[in-house]
Amino acid sequence: MPVAQSNNVYVFPAMGLAVTASRATRVTDHMLVAAARAVAECAVRAADGDDGPVPLLPPLTGMRDSAREIALAAALAAVEDGVAPRATEEELRKAVAQAQWTPRYED
Repeated sequence: MPVAQSNNVYVFPAMGLAVTASRATRVTDHMLVAAARAVAECAVRAADGDDGPVPLLPPLTGMRDSAREIALAAALAAVEDGVAPRATEEELRKAVAQAQWTPRYED
């Protein structure tokens, strides 16, 4: 299924994750730009080794991994912008992983 609104599929969920994990008080333009760049980086990484053209968006099959990377980029930007408490990249990576919701299905 093709993605028609990449902001709703990739950026906004990851931005919510970034704000939660980093404890940002607001979303800055820098955070949005960092998230958009991370989407592109995830697409390039997913295509690594392929001889064909690089896709514009990362594959949906790797959405959870992409969301963590996009959220991390936005969280790092939040710290740089001073709208989130100081934290290292490793601390933010851990916070993002802990904050990411995992669906659990019961029989």
